[in-house]
Amino acid sequence: MSSVLVYALHKDGVINKNSLGAISEGTRVAGELGGQCDVVVVGGADLTDETLAALGNYGASKVYKVDGPEGLSQPVIDAMAQLIKTNGYSNALFGGGLLGFEIGAGLAARLEAGVTMEVTAIRVENGKAVAERPILQDSQISTSTYRGDVGIIIGRINAFEVKETGGTAAVEQLPVDFSPFSLKAKMVTRGEQRGADVNIEDASVLVAGGRGLGEAEGFKMCDDLAEVLGGAVAATRAVVDAGWFPYAGQIGQTGRAVAPKLYFAAGISGAIQHKVGMQGSENIIAINKDSNAPIFEFSDLGIVGDLNKILPKLTEALAAKKAG
Repeated sequence: MSSVLVYALHKDGVINKNSLGAISEGTRVAGELGGQCDVVVVGGADLTDETLAALGNYGASKVYKVDGPEGLSQPVIDAMAQLIKTNGYSNALFGGGLLGFEIGAGLAARLEAGVTMEVTAIRVENGKAVAERPILQDSQISTSTYRGDVGIIIGRINAFEVKETGGTAAVEQLPVDFSPFSLKAKMVTRGEQRGADVNIEDASVLVAGGRGLGEAEGFKMCDDLAEVLGGAVAATRAVVDAGWFPYAGQIGQTGRAVAPKLYFAAGISGAIQHKVGMQGSENIIAINKDSNAPIFEFSDLGIVGDLNKILPKLTEALAAKKAG
């Protein structure tokens, strides 16, 4: 069966945005494969059948509702493995995030299937899905095909666009015989999305930091400059992944797209995945010690030097001018 099965993460009765993107992408891929996109949801007493049926608006044909503990990986693996074995789905698709990585990896081990993580695009060739994944600090793209009957694809956060198509999905209750070990874990608390209050899309001035800052504390220089300029601070995917900055401030293909009047890039190499998120900026100023950094190719002003010396002096000079 050349169809796609998507896992939908949810919280407080709301389906996760990245899961909606995965459903939209799964629908497109399934259509090219000649099948359909179905969804599985585990747990969620606050999820009504109306909410689940509304996933048809994103292309889902059927939604399987499973009673069980939510937010845990093993119960989902049990449910998806059962569905794939019974219905013969060709691909399982996840919208990304830590739980998606854990479930996808566990499902691959359970089914002895191929798995690709951090996928940013999917295409269909010769009747099979091909996953594309950036590598080498996002400077190259690798492709993955699957030898077996099932391919498991785990997207990057925000990699798949949410598209509304209209329609209603059929909702079916699915009984699952959970493995004994799947019910051993217990959800104690569930964390909130990091940096939910960061707003970079409305800022007319952005000071963005990359790996060139050296450490998380380096963002203090970005904060100081942004304060003087009356702007906001943003970051590249690499430093967000390193835990230096909240995800809500990430710019790039799997982050947010911005178009400020002034974009100040501090220690950012300018990989294509980042460029697509900020190339609409009116004016781009970049500081990087590497004169061959790709970001200089599309900057309006490029400064080759040590940002640890340049940023503080620039901030001091601008503050003095502002005060005078």
